[in-house]
Amino acid sequence: MAYYLTLFYPPSRTGKRIGYYFTAAQVSASVVGLVSAGFQLMDGLGGLVGFQWMFLLYGLVGIIVGVSLLWWLPDRPLAPGETRNRDGWRRYIPASRPALTGEDAQIHYEDLTRVYHRHAWTVKDLWNVITDWRVWPLTVMYFGVVGVGIGVQNYGTVIIQGINPNLSGVDLSLLFAPIWVMDLIAILLVTPISDRFHHHRALFFAIPVLLQIIGLLITTYAGSVSNPWPRYGGLLIVGFGLGPTVPITMTWTNEIFQPRHGEVGVAAASALVSGLGNLGSILTTYALYTGWPADSVPGPTQYRKSNLVMVGILCLSILSAVCMTLLLKFVGSGSGAKQMSSGSSTSGADGIIVDGAARREVQERGLGRLWVRR
Repeated sequence: MAYYLTLFYPPSRTGKRIGYYFTAAQVSASVVGLVSAGFQLMDGLGGLVGFQWMFLLYGLVGIIVGVSLLWWLPDRPLAPGETRNRDGWRRYIPASRPALTGEDAQIHYEDLTRVYHRHAWTVKDLWNVITDWRVWPLTVMYFGVVGVGIGVQNYGTVIIQGINPNLSGVDLSLLFAPIWVMDLIAILLVTPISDRFHHHRALFFAIPVLLQIIGLLITTYAGSVSNPWPRYGGLLIVGFGLGPTVPITMTWTNEIFQPRHGEVGVAAASALVSGLGNLGSILTTYALYTGWPADSVPGPTQYRKSNLVMVGILCLSILSAVCMTLLLKFVGSGSGAKQMSSGSSTSGADGIIVDGAARREVQERGLGRLWVRR
C-alpha cells in the first residue's frame, strides 16, 4: 500500500494517506474489543461457540471486500490519451475506473511525471535496494514499534486483568477498545503535521515513541494495591504513542528510496522494512508476558520485566531514528537517484526525471499556508 500511494502522491505527502490506511487496523482493533463482547454472548447460537461466529463473519467480509477490490481499487494512472493493455490474460481481469480523468489527469501527469515513465527493473536493481544501508535503520525503527504494538494487541487484556483480576471477559473487551481509539486519534492528529514538516520525520517518530515509553513505565510502576487504575491510564498513553509511528516509518522509507531507486526501491524497501520489522512481533508474542513464566506470576511485579523489555526495544527504535538522521546528514542520501519526483517536468542528467512535485519537496510547507486567504 505504501508503494501504491506513491503512484498518486509525492512521497512527502504520503504520511497522512498511509496513516489513514493504518486507521483500518486501529478501528478493527477497537471494534474487535467491542464486538467480541457481543460474540461472547452468542455462545451456543446455532451450535457454534462465540469465536466461531467471529471467524465466520469476519472471513465472509474479507472475501467480499477482497473480490470487490478488482473493480473498486483503481490501477496505476495512465498518461493522457493512453489506453490500458487488455490483451492476453489481462482481458479476464475486471477493468477498474480510472482514479483521475480530464483536467485532473493532465495536472497529475505534469506534476508527477515519474509515475508515467517507469523503467523495467532488473535483479541488479533489486540487489541495490537490498544492499542499501538505509533500509536497516528503518527496519530497526519498525521492529521496535511493531513489536510493542503487537505485544499490546495480544496481551492488552492480560495486562488489564493484572490490574483487576475480578474483571469479566466482557469488561476486558470494553476496556481494551479505548487503547486503539487513542491510537486512531494520534494518527489523525500527527501524520498530517508530519507531512507539512517532512524534513523532520525522525522528530515526529521519536516523540510518540517516548510517549510509549512513558506509558509503559506508568503501567509498570504507577498505582497501588488499593487504586491500580493509573496503570490503565499508562496503556492509553501507549496507544496514543503507537498511532503515528508505523505510518511515519513507511513514509520515510518512501522519501528515501523513491528518489534513489525508483518504484522498485519503494516496493522492495517497504517489503523489507515491514517484513523484517514484523519479527519484533515474534519477540513480544512468544517471549514476553504469558510466554515468560517467571514474569507472569500474579503479584505487584507481574509482567514488569516484559514491560521493561518493550521499553528497551523502543529505545533501540529511537536510537535508530537518530542514527538515520545523522547518517543522512553527513553521509547523504547519495547521488545515485534514478528518478526524482518533483514543478514542470524536465529530464535531467543521466535520464533522471524531475517533475513538479519533487521541486516542491525541497522546501517544507510548514503551517504558514493554512492561514493564507485565497
